[in-house]
Amino acid sequence: MSLSPSTARELRTPERSRPKLPSLTGLRFIAAALVFFFHATFSDPPMNPYADADWQEGFRWLFSKAGWMGVSFFFVLSGFVLTWSAKPQDTITAFWRRRLLKVFPNHVAMWAIAMALFAGAMTPVSAWLPNLFMLHSWFPQHETFISVNPPSWSLCSELLFYLLFPFLIRPILRIKEGALWAWAGAMVAGMLAVQLVTDFLVPQNPPTPEGFGISLWQFWFGYNFPPVRMFEFVLGMILARLVLAGAFSRIRILPAALLCVGGYALAMVVPFLYGLNLATVVPVALLICAVARADVDGRPTVLRGRTMQWLGKVSFGFYLAQYVVMYFGRTTLMHERLFDPVVGTLVLLGFFGVTLLAGWLLLVCVERPVMSRWARPNTAPNTAPGPGPAADQAAAPEDGHEERRPAPVPN
Repeated sequence: MSLSPSTARELRTPERSRPKLPSLTGLRFIAAALVFFFHATFSDPPMNPYADADWQEGFRWLFSKAGWMGVSFFFVLSGFVLTWSAKPQDTITAFWRRRLLKVFPNHVAMWAIAMALFAGAMTPVSAWLPNLFMLHSWFPQHETFISVNPPSWSLCSELLFYLLFPFLIRPILRIKEGALWAWAGAMVAGMLAVQLVTDFLVPQNPPTPEGFGISLWQFWFGYNFPPVRMFEFVLGMILARLVLAGAFSRIRILPAALLCVGGYALAMVVPFLYGLNLATVVPVALLICAVARADVDGRPTVLRGRTMQWLGKVSFGFYLAQYVVMYFGRTTLMHERLFDPVVGTLVLLGFFGVTLLAGWLLLVCVERPVMSRWARPNTAPNTAPGPGPAADQAAAPEDGHEERRPAPVPN
């Protein structure tokens, strides 16, 4: 294939010479924490621990958009780091094997725990079976796409990203550098089109059980249906091209973070559908690029510290375990008891700590042994694109530092 000289030079740089992006690893734990506190606001199921009505409502309001923003961050980040690390030394099947080994064992472990603790008694086989194979978000039935361990719905989208990445990377690399910004804008426009279609064309009944003010069909199509999340993933791929080509302005992390706060505030006031990911995606994209540029330029960040790196490594396990920990703890161990503000806050922090422990156990007892045993280096001829070490370090909530494999780019 024909690439511009600067793009070809960037993407064929030896992996050991390509700048690593450790700050993105630290950043993704913050996104996972946002999802945790979002789920902790729920009153049905009874996750919110506050007895005082003002505290309960204030907590719910503060984190009401946090989960949507955190998941959107993961989807954009996946496309970014997989493209950043693409190299001509891998095959499609090797890529798929490594990505599946990253996500599936941890998912199965938490699926089994959730089924044993509570989900098995309330989930029909028509729901738990597609959940087990990470297909449940393709079904519009509410009891299916949020079944067993609800946060696992996002893995259906990640699985689609991984399946399509070897075929998407070629046309993405063909885009001329001067057209990259236009294509990035097109991805945001595609997200707007999805929500317009959802708003005006998708059936407006029945309502969602969560009381979101939209229909069940709208929530599924506008948020959970995997193909509509491809715009965020491809946006991340294009952003990686922009940073690799040096075409992204040197925006600092603090201004980008403040823009994320502004995007979050916007998401709280726009109509519900437009606050799911559209209001925050541009600030999220700018923050990812700003953090990546800081690592490329060698500027120190707090995200590169030992603590944040450890938290980033456990973030996938933390993400998968948080709902199970809180739901079982609140419904079975605490019998849905509510507390005063001080005790309620301590309860939340306790669940946070237990979830961190669960994430670490998944990392050391499941993810590392599986990757060590089966994620072998690929020595087959160069035939297709796939992700390399940067992707294994910082792609999505499921990625860690343990796998170090080269990845291909088409010749």
